[in-house]
Amino acid sequence: MPEFTILSNDEIGSELRGLPGWKVSDGKLCCDFVFKDFLTALAFINLVGAEAEAMQHHPEIFNVYNRVRISFVTHDAGNQITDLDVKMARLAALSAGKLTSPAK
Repeated sequence: MPEFTILSNDEIGSELRGLPGWKVSDGKLCCDFVFKDFLTALAFINLVGAEAEAMQHHPEIFNVYNRVRISFVTHDAGNQITDLDVKMARLAALSAGKLTSPAK
């Protein structure tokens, strides 16, 4: 597990301003994405999965047809949001940007 810094609520709020579509829900950094079809959603999941594996920081991913909900929290930080979660959220947003935009 890489090193991390636990973020305060103010820091999380500041980071969220730069992550359109992302929010804190149930103590996790999360976003809902809608893609044109199942295969595009699956491509997104695979892109995020490869990034997560490379960073050894894995998200919760829920998929139904063309919709994907992704959530990040650092379990080794007592299930708190850290800089790693924000970094992964940015990478996920970039991956989605290659395919579509987050749901509103």
